[in-house]
Amino acid sequence: MQEEELNISISPDEARTTRVIDIKGLYKAFANNKVLNGFDLDLFEGENLVVIGKSGSGKSVMIKCLIGLMPADEGYINVLGKDIININQEKLDELRTDVGFLFQGSALYDSMTVRENLEFPMRRHKKKLGNTYNPEELVLEALGNVGLVETVDMMPAELSGGMQRRIALARTLILRPKIILYDEPTSGLDPITAKEIILLIMKIKKKYNTSSLIITHDMDCARVIGDRIIILRDGVNYAEGLFDKLASSTDPNLQAFFK
Repeated sequence: MQEEELNISISPDEARTTRVIDIKGLYKAFANNKVLNGFDLDLFEGENLVVIGKSGSGKSVMIKCLIGLMPADEGYINVLGKDIININQEKLDELRTDVGFLFQGSALYDSMTVRENLEFPMRRHKKKLGNTYNPEELVLEALGNVGLVETVDMMPAELSGGMQRRIALARTLILRPKIILYDEPTSGLDPITAKEIILLIMKIKKKYNTSSLIITHDMDCARVIGDRIIILRDGVNYAEGLFDKLASSTDPNLQAFFK
């Protein structure tokens, strides 16, 4: 893979008018540890938004509050027009089918083949797919998107870490989510495989016009993928903008990330 391939980006002037995630004044504390202290974020349709912050800064807590896995202490969270703070469990479960999640550790089921891993979410959410869906066709399409059709009957243990990450992304795509949340998508991968994952995320965005929220410490990943960057510091949206603008800032708190 050539280095110049990593210069793929979406124009910052691209019109974004439809907000798919809206977070305002989000607070979350654990005893005396204030993790989120009035955090704000919005994500627009078809946008890749990258959130960068030190370990323990609240990135994972924010994601958990966002999809209703953890209650916020205070604030407003709206996802695809649904009020997450006040939503009931049935509506929350329904909403989650439109929000895909790529876990840092891939989270494949070790006892299932690749095919079975991809079929699992389809069995749980037949209502969304309708009565005419073809499981085999959807599995092969998803694997085709990540270039791993030949692994369909393999076990996760037979795959490299990078291949497991790509299979996990294929599984995320099965239900055609409108939003994808990426938790450190290149973490633990060698540089070549990390670049492959970066380009794959860009390919998926272009093909399906997904809106993506990406948590990462990988600054090359942030530079290539991010239409917009948010720096999470002291529990708030400390800085926001294009990668190059933030990278050229003289603010020492920003220089710590971009130097």
